[in-house]
Amino acid sequence: MAIWNLGSINIDHVYRLDHLPRPGETLAARSYAKGLGGKGANQSVAAACAGASTHHLGAMGIQDDWVIERLKSRGVCTAHILRLPDQATGHANILLDGQAENAIVIHPGANRAITADMLEKPLSAIKARDTLLIQNETSAQVEAARIARRAGARVIYSAAPFGIDAVAAVLPHVTILAMNAGEAEALFAAMPGDLPVEGLLITRGGDGAEYRDLATGTVHRQAAFAVNPVDTTGAGDTFAGYFAALLDRREDVPAALRLAAGAAALKVTRPGAGDAIPGLEEVIAFVANRT
Repeated sequence: MAIWNLGSINIDHVYRLDHLPRPGETLAARSYAKGLGGKGANQSVAAACAGASTHHLGAMGIQDDWVIERLKSRGVCTAHILRLPDQATGHANILLDGQAENAIVIHPGANRAITADMLEKPLSAIKARDTLLIQNETSAQVEAARIARRAGARVIYSAAPFGIDAVAAVLPHVTILAMNAGEAEALFAAMPGDLPVEGLLITRGGDGAEYRDLATGTVHRQAAFAVNPVDTTGAGDTFAGYFAALLDRREDVPAALRLAAGAAALKVTRPGAGDAIPGLEEVIAFVANRT
């Protein structure tokens, strides 16, 4: 069993502000930091931290070797990350206010230069009991999902950044669809009726999360753990990566939801994205005495 993640790799440039800028407003940041990010990289780190054998499929520029080393240090296999000389590594400018709310501008760079041909060799190793993670920050998601399902693997798709055309294209190849509450509302409005997936994972921030088993009609709910947030960036990615890894480890859905919620709660108490994702032992200790 293993996690294969076709996911974005971004360098996060984080600016802390007293408040998010209004249209036409220029603000001086109180601080600046650079770190590892991207929905894909965050999910790979989370899955590896949760104990899954995790292979990242992605692309970046020929600079920024520290990104590869950072992923390796968190337990992610980086052998299949492409280095493209004519592309910049993806990056994000993240604005954080005093209440830990954020606004983010992303330049996709190499993340959008991935082609189906680039994925054929690495994904030839995916097996029936493995899991493929995909998001909307790279190209070639549909092709990757098709290959994975043909091999009998589970496909978990984070429909973010949300776009109905992207969702409609990949949905026939998806096992579990993961969304936040806003994305779910937009999807249900655009695509009423039954969805062709086995399960829905919906994260609701401070209101917790739920998993809907569409085969049985069972709904599992998990409350959020109360913490003092410092930085909410990457919380949803942490939840999704942990949830996928725990299913890969054959945990049941309620246990996977509880530990994923604990991981996301710990993450938001720390600044940063991928660099701030906690390890499994720490998460287990955190949730042990909480109801």
